[in-house]
Amino acid sequence: MQYQDRDWEVVDYQGYILPNTGGKDFRGPQPKTLDKGEYFVCLGAAQTFGCFCENPYPILLQEKLNFPVLNLGVAGAGPWFFLQNPSLIEYINNAKFAIVQVMSGRSESNSLFDSGGREYLTRLSDGVKLGADLAYKELLEQYDRNYVETIIAETRQNWVNHFQQLLQNIKVPKILFWFSVREPFYQEKYTNFTTLLGRFPHLVNSKMIGEIKKYSDRYVECISSRGMPQLLISRFTNKPAIIDPKREDLRQLYGNSKLFNRYYPSPEMHIDATNLLEKTCKKFFK
Repeated sequence: MQYQDRDWEVVDYQGYILPNTGGKDFRGPQPKTLDKGEYFVCLGAAQTFGCFCENPYPILLQEKLNFPVLNLGVAGAGPWFFLQNPSLIEYINNAKFAIVQVMSGRSESNSLFDSGGREYLTRLSDGVKLGADLAYKELLEQYDRNYVETIIAETRQNWVNHFQQLLQNIKVPKILFWFSVREPFYQEKYTNFTTLLGRFPHLVNSKMIGEIKKYSDRYVECISSRGMPQLLISRFTNKPAIIDPKREDLRQLYGNSKLFNRYYPSPEMHIDATNLLEKTCKKFFK
């Protein structure tokens, strides 16, 4: 819920503490029930959380299905984050079904960086913490092409292994959900960190999707850029809002403030996602 301080001017995420998770807080509104089989769950990163969006796709689906949702979208999360949290796996397996967002490859560990399951990395050589974009920028600047390719291959394989484990650990019916402005296929280029990582979900390509898709019951793709870039509007003044990033590494790379959301899915994209997911979700009620 670290997004709340940053985004308060634009949206209230209605955060709450989820019981039996060691004090972890998640995006609200809090589900009306968490009785076994009486809710569905959406797990993923910021795109599932719904940054800068009052009604992200989990909430829109809740309204369409007339069935409570538990939003387990977590900032910068990758598959390893959920594997490390048995209490979250229990919540997922108590749901009627699960929507599992395809999460970023830059949230994965490798020989140089420990992710802890999220995008904010720890450099193993000296313990310094830095965002993934800055970490991969330094990787390109400090090492030759062959070594960078080795690290990328290792990172991708770790991601595939952990995603396969995650999907296997989820025992309820599950939808693997691709939510992006791009198609799964992309060819990385080693000119800079943006062309290396690609658009979200960073580093993930069609080969990797093929290696995890067979562990899900359904696969849904939402490829949309509708409503982007999104002008950020203050919910207090109804005028454009300026949002300042809190992390220094983000300020270094992207500047001090912004009027537009150019990264997280827009409200229109969440509507597109809902429309594509609704029919598949309804199959789990039969």
